[in-house]
Amino acid sequence: MKIEELRTKIDKIDTKILKFLNDRMDLVHEIGLIKSAAKESVYRPEREKEIIERLNSLAKGKLNKESIKAIFQEIFAVARNIELPEKISYLGPEGSFTHQAAESNFGSTSKYLPLNSIKSVFSSVQSKKAKYGIIPLENNQEGIVQETIDLLGQSTLKIIAELPMSITFSFATRSNVVDKIKRIYSKDIAFKQCKEFIRNYFSDDIDCIPVNSTSAAVNYADKQTDSAAICSRFAAVQKNVPILFDKIEDSTNNHTRFVTLSSISNKIKSKSDKTSILVNLSDGHGVLAEFLQEFHDAKINLTKLESRPAKKGTDFKYVFYIDFEGHYLDNNFQIIYKRYNDNIKLLGSYPRMI
Repeated sequence: MKIEELRTKIDKIDTKILKFLNDRMDLVHEIGLIKSAAKESVYRPEREKEIIERLNSLAKGKLNKESIKAIFQEIFAVARNIELPEKISYLGPEGSFTHQAAESNFGSTSKYLPLNSIKSVFSSVQSKKAKYGIIPLENNQEGIVQETIDLLGQSTLKIIAELPMSITFSFATRSNVVDKIKRIYSKDIAFKQCKEFIRNYFSDDIDCIPVNSTSAAVNYADKQTDSAAICSRFAAVQKNVPILFDKIEDSTNNHTRFVTLSSISNKIKSKSDKTSILVNLSDGHGVLAEFLQEFHDAKINLTKLESRPAKKGTDFKYVFYIDFEGHYLDNNFQIIYKRYNDNIKLLGSYPRMI
């Protein structure tokens, strides 16, 4: 078959796809009216997860799971904006890994508000300058983001979704030859995670200059032809800076867990949920052990337990951040919650992604 004939077939398929998408958006609009009347949230992460999982189970062609997710996240984003245009704040600057996490979940058509600190993201959602906020919670190489946990303890905002993302670094530069590169810009943590690449490709006199973000590094590399940036592919593509090397990180198992903040908690259960809480227990022999035994007896699986300074008074007291499988409305947790109501702060329940 000739190329022209194949293209004619593609055009016909595209026409059908467009019609079906418009039909879908009409249904979305009807659902939006119902949600609006009931004052329900437009963003339903458990529903989106359910749709993607169903489509992945039907996939038999050339589209893999990642491709299906990427395509439908864009469709979800367009649909949400039809129901109710919403602004999403995130820990900036533009091109940051948090920006990438936000777009991978809310799509490129949503409106975004980059902010300079995690605290600013909390404030933007609390003041209703943004409907949702995206912040990092933990990295499997570097651990928990302490500021995020502290602010969750102080805020009334809730976690309504988790967004796990693999962290990979690219080497972006205007130079075509490695030998001509004199300076490399990046965030200090990126240099640490790409030590082997730097050692293998450059001599000891290469100037590694730390900057505030990998996004800022791209800006320097864009303006200086003898410079390069260690950054995300996302940031390099945004700034249109050529990528000389891809996936230069030392470890292929570098993952960050981002979360979505909202002023409204997620009261709708999915097929597989996770809940985050902060626990403040009184001092005493075996108090923590007795508390954890409650979860064991209720057959609730804890997936994370981490202590943080309580930052109250002069004593060395701690609060505990806990993740567990299940929803906070599950009966087995509600029994524990009623017993320890004064000690537990609910941070939110959300569809489990990892």
